[in-house]
Amino acid sequence: MIPFFQMTGLSGAGKSAIANMVRNRLLALKKNVEIIDGDVYRKSLCSDLGFSGEDRIENIRRLGFVASILARNNVIVIIAAINPYEIARIENKDRYDSRLIYVRCGIEILIQRDTKGLYQRATLPDNHPDKIHNLTGVNDVFEIPQSPDLILDTDIERVDDSVQKLVDFVLENISK
Repeated sequence: MIPFFQMTGLSGAGKSAIANMVRNRLLALKKNVEIIDGDVYRKSLCSDLGFSGEDRIENIRRLGFVASILARNNVIVIIAAINPYEIARIENKDRYDSRLIYVRCGIEILIQRDTKGLYQRATLPDNHPDKIHNLTGVNDVFEIPQSPDLILDTDIERVDDSVQKLVDFVLENISK
């Protein structure tokens, strides 16, 4: 069975964008690839889950299970999800021998990018109706991965360099 690849990082770090570019490059190499995007799966398979710690861990558990089924059928799977808790990442590594990619980006850069307007909403006054009270890395937990298999520094690397690093990493790990 080939391993699956779980990405972790704050909102806006580039997980989905990089995963999709990697997918395109691997498809060009005639590889079977599937992206499990946390935002997409939250609207379907995980729509019953909220944003408590327990629900976030269950979310990653479910994504890992789906990824493992695809991986055992020789599909290269990349999970692109915030995945904020070390316990959930370790569980996937231990249970499925997955690989962990930390998409690291400084909060200052994420606030500048703020592609979804989430960081601006998280810094609103507590009584504001649009305030986000559980934005990972701002007013909710994000545990820095203790031993990622690969780190992509998207605040200092060119996107194409991060994509190529991940393509090389995937190809190296599926050929073992």
